Amino acid sequence: MDIELARTFLAVVETGSFVRAAARLNLTQTAVSARIKSLEDQLRRSVFIRNKSGASLTAAGEQFLRYAPALLQVWERARHQVAVPDGRDSLIAVGAELSLWNPTLLKWLIWMKDMAPTIALRTHVGMSDALLQQVSEGTIDLALVYAPRYSAGLKIDLLSEEKLVLVATDPTMAYINHPGYVYVDWGPEFATHHRMNFPHFGSPGLFVGLGPLALDYIIEVGGAGYFRQRAVEPHIVAGRLHLISAAPEFLYPVYVVRALDGSDEAALDVAIQGLRETIQS
Repeated sequence: MDIELARTFLAVVETGSFVRAAARLNLTQTAVSARIKSLEDQLRRSVFIRNKSGASLTAAGEQFLRYAPALLQVWERARHQVAVPDGRDSLIAVGAELSLWNPTLLKWLIWMKDMAPTIALRTHVGMSDALLQQVSEGTIDLALVYAPRYSAGLKIDLLSEEKLVLVATDPTMAYINHPGYVYVDWGPEFATHHRMNFPHFGSPGLFVGLGPLALDYIIEVGGAGYFRQRAVEPHIVAGRLHLISAAPEFLYPVYVVRALDGSDEAALDVAIQGLRETIQS
């Protein structure tokens, strides 16, 4: 069976609509309908009930849903194994949210080069929901995210739980509405806690989506912002930054997500051990 039929089927299930599935897959609605029709012809059963509100599964569709994710995972794993370069034992694909790329994923790549040179690597950067979807489908083996949604078929482990602390180049800038305050996007949970603790905070003069970039910026030109405690400690010791101890602190957990029945468990265990060591260094 064309594996794209299973992929399209799952997109319709997840979005509840042929139209939204088409947008997700970058296809026309006609193409999505044609794929589902082809799937139904091969199964000799209708898998969706179409109505004005979208699409819902038939009894046959419910049964096929039990196997469609496994079809995608087996296919993607087969592609991974075929793609293993000469001289390597296995291949691992890892995805991370943007703010985890530097330095976490960079340090991990160096660790893997030194400690597991026979494992080939592929890396991706993306949004949390998309990365979790890719793990479910088998497109990637591991995902590093801040606040994962728990879903059947996924194993979620806490890698580290750090603090986000407020620091400033000048301790007199120790308030959120100061013009030099830089709002760093640490994800939706941080945004919620930030809003609860600073209900009168207005629009920031500078919004930065990458922690390391924001940190380099305030060290260069001055300012204040929330950063990972471990990342700012050397700058505090050197006197470049000052910890605003009276400000609230926020927890910053990092999780690794993989499929429950992932392939090459030994290689994945090595990769996760490397992540644990590098993220705490």
